[in-house]
Amino acid sequence: MTVYPALIIGSGPAGYTAALYLARAGYQPLVIAGALTPGGQLVNTTEVENFPGFPDGILGPDLMDNMRKQAEKFGAHIEYDDVVSVNLNGEIKSVTTDSGETYQARTVIVTTGSSYRHLHVPGEEEFAGRGVSYCATCDGFFFKDKPIIVVGGGDSAMEEAQFLARYGSSVTVIHRRDAFRASHIMLDRVKKNDKITLVTNTVVEEINGDDTGVTSVTVRNVLDDTTSSLDVNGLFIAVGHVPQTGFLKDALALDDDGYILVDRSSTRTSTPGVFAAGDVVDKVYRQAISAAGMGCRAALDAQAYLAELGM
Repeated sequence: MTVYPALIIGSGPAGYTAALYLARAGYQPLVIAGALTPGGQLVNTTEVENFPGFPDGILGPDLMDNMRKQAEKFGAHIEYDDVVSVNLNGEIKSVTTDSGETYQARTVIVTTGSSYRHLHVPGEEEFAGRGVSYCATCDGFFFKDKPIIVVGGGDSAMEEAQFLARYGSSVTVIHRRDAFRASHIMLDRVKKNDKITLVTNTVVEEINGDDTGVTSVTVRNVLDDTTSSLDVNGLFIAVGHVPQTGFLKDALALDDDGYILVDRSSTRTSTPGVFAAGDVVDKVYRQAISAAGMGCRAALDAQAYLAELGM
């Protein structure tokens, strides 16, 4: 069986950047990019306007396609499959995919990212990218002078509401409980913003719209079970993320939320020869550019490890 110098689990900005750096260094890495959504969350994004180097913006799928092609140009190999189990102990690591293939490598970089928690209500999937968004910094600009709703009760929701207040004609924060999980300082900032309204004990029941996108949402008061309709053009869902680390089982040290722990500012995990980058590590920034930067660091950390092995 071929033993690759480096194997990357996942794709997206972190995975493809790591692959590019390792390929240019001559290591010909194997990338197991995923079967359904290779390229990560950006393949479900329309216009990306905050990635450096594209003054006119670029479609998310096009950006990921360009990154993949660039990595392949220098010798990266791409397999479109999902990793279901790993054995990361010892000098030779092995990963097994959903199709039953097993691959071996001396270093492994995990870049499987995280996924947005969904509301799982009618209309959410239908209007994703057409009014329903999970990233204020990505899509807030498109709702200038339009009514916006943010769903969530934590610091992330408050941060998104503050950011979106720069653009929207109004911002309504909807939370299912009577108290917010957000820190006092974040909540105080939101309460002082005249453009933001807080609505508690309320849940979104359905997202409504037409060919132009989202036009309203149906909400329900959980105390008296009454429903009403709110006019809105932008619905931002900020109810948390789920790191894609289930396949690791106990192979790496994770934090309480399931994110991979790394050694200080490096990308080194709890297992020698295994590195991690992107949203599977980063629960704070979650941006394409920061994931790409971390992918670069992971590749350089892996190169240093391989150099110690004399490769």
